[in-house]
Parts: sequence; C-alpha cells; structure tokens
Amino acid sequence: MAGVPLKLIVGLGNPGEAYARTRHNAGFWFIDELARRHGGVLRLESRHQGELGRVRIGEHEVWLLKPMTYMNRSGGPTRSVASFYKVPVEEILVAHDELDFPPGVVKLKQGGGAAGNNGVKDVIATMGDAFWRIRIGVGKPAATGIEHVLSRPAAEEERLIRECIADAADVVPTLLEQGGQRAMNRLHTRAARPAES
Repeated sequence: MAGVPLKLIVGLGNPGEAYARTRHNAGFWFIDELARRHGGVLRLESRHQGELGRVRIGEHEVWLLKPMTYMNRSGGPTRSVASFYKVPVEEILVAHDELDFPPGVVKLKQGGGAAGNNGVKDVIATMGDAFWRIRIGVGKPAATGIEHVLSRPAAEEERLIRECIADAADVVPTLLEQGGQRAMNRLHTRAARPAES
C-alpha cells in the first residue's frame, strides 16, 4: 500500500504566551510533539510569517510549521511555505482543534469543509481543500465557541487532549509509509477508547 508523501505539516494556533495553553492551540501542541520526537527545532522565519523546522520521519524529510499570524490568517504562511518548497496541497497535513469531538478523540481525514474552524477555513481559501487534517477533539462548549477554544482545558481534559495528540503523532509514520487508510484505521481504533471509557 502506497504511503502519502507528506512534505509539510502545519499546526494551527495563536502566537503568544496568553494562548499557549488554550484549546485553540492543540495544533501547535501537535507540532511541538512531532518536533520533540524527531529532533526538530522550529525557528521564526519572517518571510513565511511562521515558526518553521525540518525533521526526518523514517525515510521522509518533512517541514513543520506553526503560523504566527493568528488562527484566522493561517492560510498565508501555509501558502508561503508550500509555494517556496513546491509542496502540492495533497502533500500537506493540517492539525487543528475540533469542537465536534470530545477531548480524547482525534481523527484523520483528507479534504472536506472547515466545520466552523476559522484557521482551516483560511487555509481552504488560500490552498483549496485537498489537504489532510488531524482533527483534535477539544469538546463542545457550554458558552460560545470562541470563549471555549480560547480557554484552558481542565486538567483531565488536557490529559486526554495530549494523549490523543500522542496517538496522532504515532500514526504519522504509518501515513507516510502505508497510506491514509491504514493510518486512519490505526488512529480511529485507538482514538475511540477514551470516549468509551
């Protein structure tokens, strides 16, 4: 089974210490986890308006990007890096927070709409919708969505979110080597467990 030749993994979030521990920054947490595992160092690249680093995952060289433009302008840095390194949209993976899933659930998919996520919406507007997504559950809000995603999760919720980020990081090599269906099967089987317990 052919792998997906990812060249760029983008994590969505907001820059600055005030947002660092908020639900909306789950995509940044995912990039940090990949960088930690694979020895990557992200540096601010002003021309791309983001923090950028390169890692080797198995036999694959992959760029990691955290846009520094705030969530609803994530498309510009994504397009800038993709254009500079000639990365087609089908070889991009975007990780983001997902209100429709409870903490502890994470899913992988390719294509589709933004499901209300303004960062994903902006990437679609600039790149088209054919990129891969890691959708990290942060739970449905009791208050408005923006208040929810810009707040820090409770300790147990944060534990579940970080566990599912680790699960997602586990399957990136599977996606690269064995393809989307195998990676989805692995991830979705594992991601279902916290919600059922």
